[in-house]
Amino acid sequence: MTVSADRLHSIAKAYTDAWNTGQPEAVAAFFSPNGTITINGGEAWRGREGVAAMAAGFFGDVPDMHLICDGVRGSGIRAVYLWTFTGTHVATQRELSINGWEEWDLNEEGLILCSVGNFDAEDYSRQAGV
Repeated sequence: MTVSADRLHSIAKAYTDAWNTGQPEAVAAFFSPNGTITINGGEAWRGREGVAAMAAGFFGDVPDMHLICDGVRGSGIRAVYLWTFTGTHVATQRELSINGWEEWDLNEEGLILCSVGNFDAEDYSRQAGV
């Protein structure tokens, strides 16, 4: 199976929009029921409940988070989603601008089976002042 470029761009736009709702369940809906997400080599969050918990953690730290899709590239059922998020860290009230990406494996329906995300955690800590 191959995800067309148009379909992939549509998925990326809708995924970005889901993050910008501030609703963890909206983000989790883009994952297959047994999908996983791993960030910076940490332990995987599993299933939609786990993905929602991951998103809730980000929303808790940066409640005014705004996500921008910087680009998306695909090959077959694999894709790379490039992003930047901005917002204010809730504990320190410091402004953030963080770049990163997710590597996706998609299923036939265009849902994420596996996402491996990366961002510079040291830069996040420096910007947040934590």
